[in-house]
Amino acid sequence: MADSGVPLRVVSYNVHGQRDDVAALAAVVRQVAPDVLIVQEGPRRFGWRAKSATLAASLGLVVAAGGLPSLGNLLLVSLRVRVTGVRHQRFPLTPGRHMRGAAYADCLVGTGARFTVAGSHLATDPAERPEQAKLFKRELDSAPLPVIAAADLNDEPGGPAWHTVAHGLTDAAVAADRADRLTYSCANPRRRIDGVFVDPRITVVDYDVPDTPLTRRASDHFPIVVDLLLPAAG
Repeated sequence: MADSGVPLRVVSYNVHGQRDDVAALAAVVRQVAPDVLIVQEGPRRFGWRAKSATLAASLGLVVAAGGLPSLGNLLLVSLRVRVTGVRHQRFPLTPGRHMRGAAYADCLVGTGARFTVAGSHLATDPAERPEQAKLFKRELDSAPLPVIAAADLNDEPGGPAWHTVAHGLTDAAVAADRADRLTYSCANPRRRIDGVFVDPRITVVDYDVPDTPLTRRASDHFPIVVDLLLPAAG
């Protein structure tokens, strides 16, 4: 493991539209104290700006990007992280299905460590999902900075969407030898459909999927907590 670099704690969390125990959700996130929180199923409809800001405040974070422009993908950061640019992506709509997308933020932390964080939530439909994965991956590959990507892929390792997104990146669970930590569902954990993938230049220090009474009340997905070391500015 690298002995130098800039530490960064990243959490990926499908918050189930905040339909569960919101006090438990706030407690979970505040306890792990992420620098970056990548949210799936965040606010995406009427009043989404205020709802996103309220959610961020309840978690001790601020909004970086996302919401309605990315169809509920939301990027939140601590005050330790400076956001230098944002962009959003919408995947083509299949009639009768939910429109989905992705959010991206270029960030700076510490004394010049730069990275791009990205979040998405792919379709439950196995016919629709692979093309969305390709569109998401195209943006990840074109990012100018080392990438930290997280998604509810609705696919498992070895599946076509998972393979597409993971190609050329480090699966944080595998790097930490924790690929047995299942993320869905909290009521009956049986699948790893949520993933965090990082540029090979980024070191994975630790990885956890907290299974506690709080996380079981907070959402239908468990959060993923990843500690990273970013390459220091050269």
